[in-house]
Amino acid sequence: MTKPLLAVLRGERQPLAPRWMMRQAGRYLPEYRELRAHKGGFLELVYDSAAAAEITLQPLRRFGTGAKGLHAAILFSDILIVPYAMGQRLWFEAGEGPRLAPTLGEGELSALTPDWSRYEPIYETVRQVKTQLPPEATFLGFAGSPWTIATYMVAGQGSRDHALARRMAYADPARFSAIIDAIVEATVPYLIGQIDAGVEAVQLFDSWAGSLSPRQFEQWVIAPNRVIVERLRKERPGVPVIGFPKGAGAKLVDYAAGTGVDALGLDETIDPRWADAVLPESLPVQGNLDPLALLAGGTALDEAIDAIVAAFPTRPHIFNLGHGILPETPIAHVEQMLHRLGGDEVA
Repeated sequence: MTKPLLAVLRGERQPLAPRWMMRQAGRYLPEYRELRAHKGGFLELVYDSAAAAEITLQPLRRFGTGAKGLHAAILFSDILIVPYAMGQRLWFEAGEGPRLAPTLGEGELSALTPDWSRYEPIYETVRQVKTQLPPEATFLGFAGSPWTIATYMVAGQGSRDHALARRMAYADPARFSAIIDAIVEATVPYLIGQIDAGVEAVQLFDSWAGSLSPRQFEQWVIAPNRVIVERLRKERPGVPVIGFPKGAGAKLVDYAAGTGVDALGLDETIDPRWADAVLPESLPVQGNLDPLALLAGGTALDEAIDAIVAAFPTRPHIFNLGHGILPETPIAHVEQMLHRLGGDEVA
């Protein structure tokens, strides 16, 4: 069976744009909230392979697959598994988000003791999902891109402007480069392990790419992602890589050319008509519905969907959100979106 989303990632436009949603396995689903209440905290769920596999599959069970459903499962995990395996402690503060320690803003990379066994439960989740995945659905793995991971490793938590990491990158580029290189070395085998366990394509999330100047963007976003893509292409040829540099804006053109990704994710701030005009003609794109439009629903949602679909009249396109689905999003609005997409002929 031809998998529509995987076909698009390989450059084949489909009569109906296949779709999935970033963070589609998560807090907007009552079945997820019920399981989390039973099992405990977020990290406990990630490291319970059976629970993580169930969460990965929940959206496909609720919304179905095919013309009026979803076309991919995205692994339920977290981008901070990589620094956790590199030797930092990882925990989640209720209402505040993730924490890492010791921070690399104060400590040294050499002081960390890696524990690569922390990848194994993630691979086991992949294996369990693979045995239950609907045949028409593509299985997506992922990792955080080096710049975004570095911002957490340096500061120990998320921040608005990523000032600690940016300051280190300017003031001590050799030290910061060593952190980036170490993240690359930890990420490539992690993604290979996901692929060997059963994922069919991977996405590189660079959630904080938009905070960098053009020169820093080239150095800390494009260059390390290019290394990851090249090594994956060599080690596991034929497995598509989606790049998602959120907030990159006009730098998307350089990102696409410089990294060599197989497909490019667009956030909600990107005009899809502009993207279609300036990006390489054959490059598949993914995106870029504003999660707030999905939250709003109604006519505004229909109009936003139609505008995105119309913006890519000939390009291989995967319909997705411009970032993660918001926890308070009504299920009915997701159903509205899928119905709208399932009825629109775009070929």
